[in-house]
Amino acid sequence: MTWWRRLVGGSSERDSKQPDFLAEALDLESRGDYANALTSYRLALRERPDDPRVLQNIAIAFSKTSQPEEAIRTYRRALQIDPDLAGAHYGLAFLLLKRGDTAHAGMHLEGFLRTTRADDPAAAKFRAHAARTLAELSGQEPATDAFDDGDDAHDPRTEG
Repeated sequence: MTWWRRLVGGSSERDSKQPDFLAEALDLESRGDYANALTSYRLALRERPDDPRVLQNIAIAFSKTSQPEEAIRTYRRALQIDPDLAGAHYGLAFLLLKRGDTAHAGMHLEGFLRTTRADDPAAAKFRAHAARTLAELSGQEPATDAFDDGDDAHDPRTEG
């Protein structure tokens, strides 16, 4: 009897479960509550301090809460752990562009293109955006097969 154990000082099975902070953060973020999502992401990071995907999500939330320097620092930390984390390359590249750091932005756009598959339909819009931006940075015409008709809105978690 669960209620009896709780009454006499025990804990129910439900009470003994650890909260899933990552799931909570993702849910909060999906509702636009980025500030509280950041809190939950930080708690998830305590449980998994070297998880590059948690770090990537934290960086995105920092971006959404107008904290670009924190986002840049967090993306870089994620890339130290996993240099092939495509979404971190993508997000970092565009933050660096806003800052005017075109050389490093170009490196991360190249990293994103290198770490995503050209034949992945889910990546097509993001690859096109990255290729177009990289071509603009280098003053070249982008390859026409790199584009699709999608808009430039992006969420780097969709990759890698």
